[in-house]
Amino acid sequence: MYGFRLFFKKISGHAKIKQKNEIINSKFENTRLRFNLYSFTPNLLSLPCMAKTSITYRRIWNVAYPIILGSVAQNLINFTDTAFLGRVGKVALGAGALGGIFYLAVMMLGLGFGTGAQIIIARRYGEKDFKKIGSVVDHSAIFLFLLAIVTFTLLQYGSDALLKHTVKSEAVLEETMLYLNIRSFGVFFAFMNMTFRAFYVGLAKTKVITYTTFVMAAVNIVLDYAFIFGNWGIPVMGIEGAALASVIAEAFALAFFIVYTIITVRFSDYDLFRFVTFSFNRLGRILRVAVPVMMQSFISLSVWFVFFLFIEKLGEMSLAVSNIIRSVFVVLMMPIWGFATATNTLVSYLRGKNKDDEVMSLVGKIAVLCFFGVLAIVTLGVLFPRLIMEVYTNDPALVQMGVPILYVVSVGALFLSIGFILFNGVSGTGKTNISLMIEVGVLTIYLVYVYQLVYRFHADVSVTWTAEWIYGSLLAVLSFIYLRIGNWRKSRI
Repeated sequence: MYGFRLFFKKISGHAKIKQKNEIINSKFENTRLRFNLYSFTPNLLSLPCMAKTSITYRRIWNVAYPIILGSVAQNLINFTDTAFLGRVGKVALGAGALGGIFYLAVMMLGLGFGTGAQIIIARRYGEKDFKKIGSVVDHSAIFLFLLAIVTFTLLQYGSDALLKHTVKSEAVLEETMLYLNIRSFGVFFAFMNMTFRAFYVGLAKTKVITYTTFVMAAVNIVLDYAFIFGNWGIPVMGIEGAALASVIAEAFALAFFIVYTIITVRFSDYDLFRFVTFSFNRLGRILRVAVPVMMQSFISLSVWFVFFLFIEKLGEMSLAVSNIIRSVFVVLMMPIWGFATATNTLVSYLRGKNKDDEVMSLVGKIAVLCFFGVLAIVTLGVLFPRLIMEVYTNDPALVQMGVPILYVVSVGALFLSIGFILFNGVSGTGKTNISLMIEVGVLTIYLVYVYQLVYRFHADVSVTWTAEWIYGSLLAVLSFIYLRIGNWRKSRI
């Protein structure tokens, strides 16, 4: 019996040795194969390991949902303006579109600076360097006030010279200028609101954004009803009433921000609003991050303004229905903007805590939440397209023309739900110069595409809106590539 045990022990030993040798040889072959692959082809998987982020879906949602609710309130303003002006007439509706987008394009300079400041505030918050946050806010407030003076001057005295060479319809041009002459006063309130927004979003304390925007929306809706149609003894003001209502609403929002901050924030924790010393060096550091975002935001909205100028060449009906679609598109973008802002803040926060290896995992989580959020809204639009169009207009021709465009922008919003998150992931790393380059490249292709559709192929307005597919998909691809292989880990702000 002992002999048999010895015999089987020897066989087993030989088998284990053979198996061990096979494993070693297999590992050697795999190593040699990997070496050959790495020698001749770039391999994205050869990058440093990306760790699973400790930031949960719940925390992402807690940062994003107040901004989304704020976007809902902001959209109530857009919806009210569009719905009320749609009852005034097609010219007022088209002028409201051009005037509103032109105003927003200029406003993007302030919003871009605020986003840059927000990224820096989130970085300092992650580093637990709280005392430097107040200085960032103070310098931002001073700069944005000066920028508001420049922007107001541009809107008052430069918009007429620009628009009269680009707008085909004299009636639309006249109404647009009436709108901008009043709306331009709102920049002072809006830019100061951006200072507060940067502070609270940078700290990931975003609930106040919801409160403030709902205050602004409530005031705007009430005043729209009074001013546009001349209710409660007020003279009929038409499109000028819409502009005045928005200005007053922005003033109410600023007042709310001020009161809320005085009540809830201990200024000494952040050295907030001291305005003791002004440092050009510190402002320069903020501008290095903020200027690319400012230019990117301004260029993006400017290109969208040009898009509507191209649409205007297709006729007043095409412009009017596109203004309705613009308002619907904003609804689809609400979760995207909320999650994109959360991406900026949380990515910068992770970098402040030296957790660069968690960034891709975080961006992936946010992209999943954003996609399904947009999908839920898109589904409603696809199921009830005519009902949605009839909310904005009682013109059967506009409803009929708008339904196919609604399908197109629904698909475009799904592309953007991924593209915007990845793109804001790039900005959140602090490499805002790279995000600017990506934006300029994508928008160049976008403009060429739209120009060819309108002027060369004389495409229908619904086909022209497929440009949003191009924009969203290219933004996603280029941003993903940079996050995977770019040198953002070395950036410091």
